[in-house]
Amino acid sequence: MTGDAMNWRMGIVAALAVLALVIGLARLEEPRADLVMRDALVGQTPVTVMHLPEAEGPVVVIAHGFAGSRQLMAAWQLSLAHAGFLTVSFDFVGHGRNPVPMSGDVTRIDGTTRLLMEETGRVTDFAVTLPGAVPRVALLGHSMASDIVVRQGLADPRVAAVVGLSVFSAAITPEQPANMLILNGQWEGALRAEAVRVMAEIGAAEGETIGTPGAGFARRAAPVPLVEHVGILYAPAGMQEAIDWLGASLGVTPKSGPVNLGPWIIVTLFGVVLLVRPLARLLPAGAAPWHPDRRLFWALAIVPALVTPLILSLFETRFLPVLVADYLALHLALYGALVLAAAAWAGGLPRLRGWVWGMALALYGIAVFGGIMDRYVGSFVPHPGRIAVIAAILPGAVLAMLADALLSEATRAALWRRIVARGMFLISLGVAVALDFERLFFLIIILPVILLFYLSFGTMGRFVGQRTGSVVAVGLGLGLILGWALGVTFPMFDPGL
Repeated sequence: MTGDAMNWRMGIVAALAVLALVIGLARLEEPRADLVMRDALVGQTPVTVMHLPEAEGPVVVIAHGFAGSRQLMAAWQLSLAHAGFLTVSFDFVGHGRNPVPMSGDVTRIDGTTRLLMEETGRVTDFAVTLPGAVPRVALLGHSMASDIVVRQGLADPRVAAVVGLSVFSAAITPEQPANMLILNGQWEGALRAEAVRVMAEIGAAEGETIGTPGAGFARRAAPVPLVEHVGILYAPAGMQEAIDWLGASLGVTPKSGPVNLGPWIIVTLFGVVLLVRPLARLLPAGAAPWHPDRRLFWALAIVPALVTPLILSLFETRFLPVLVADYLALHLALYGALVLAAAAWAGGLPRLRGWVWGMALALYGIAVFGGIMDRYVGSFVPHPGRIAVIAAILPGAVLAMLADALLSEATRAALWRRIVARGMFLISLGVAVALDFERLFFLIIILPVILLFYLSFGTMGRFVGQRTGSVVAVGLGLGLILGWALGVTFPMFDPGL
């Protein structure tokens, strides 16, 4: 392709990326325009209030799941606010921008669960003092918070309705909660099976409604079509179920239907990622990086991945006040160091060429992509207490991503090599969980996060690698982004508090 043709092509790509960004951001801002929105603190708990101007009546308190934040529940809060409810969302201790770590015993109801219930109660106390609010409340919680809102709903006489998303709670009985809507994603097999069991105890099936919301006992369990554990947070069908149930339960006539943010988040982030393609053309073209032969590649991909969890299983790895992030930091560092040491022995250690481009990639990923994530998807801006956590994770993340970039030849390697290298790293984490399931169970939760990391940030790194051939540019850039992302995502936890 000639230079002029390539310039035209990149111009079209840049225009498409900017168009996606402009349209996506406009549609994401649109449902916020006519709401009263403000952030506040309840003690040290950050909260977000949303409602229509002059709204009066009951309040819906919205709680996120494990490793979530207020932003992750924004589609639900916007939908309920537009429907006419006064709504309050908040960051649990240890999550988002809440500076207080989680604490207590996570295995006991009178441990961490009790502390989260008490925090929900304090937010409820705040919510009913809002102008126009009445002391009649609904609680809505996702995943981890589904159990919290069930238990808090039983303990707080002001709670007139409970809505659980992706529900698991041993506190649900045939009699209590008296007014509950259970929503699980169609693809959440185990949770749906539990909902079927719960409904069978009162002689009903999934999809049936027992009783009348707001008129004594009422319960319904419904599958939300075509979604899973995260997709349910953006599913209009589930939101409509909740709007109808809460309207009947609280005596509010809904003013509108769901707000559909999911497609516009995808469009916006697509624009951010695609824009890197023409920007990467501004970098100098580079030669092909080191190419290990097939036998050496398999050794580099397999041996460090399997040896890393075995070595770490012999040592105490707790040193950070964050659930399993300390182990992950060491796992990333040891895995990366083993791969790079073996490559150095084989004569394939990459040169430092490209570190400036890597820093630019990291800045773009954290500031631009991360800034949009923080406003519309999930907390990406750390509070001061997380800075030390990010700093502790960064070295290991950079080493691991340098190893990834080396094995993928700055993403220029054959597709099968890239799949094997990244697949073996995920298997390495799986082996770690198997060796210490009780402590490292929460690593399972980050596996989808890493897959999304490869899909989004990894694509941006591929654009840079395809242009420059620099292992350092790709590895440093992605490593800094990964370290930051993990540092702001994992819940802060201090069992000594």
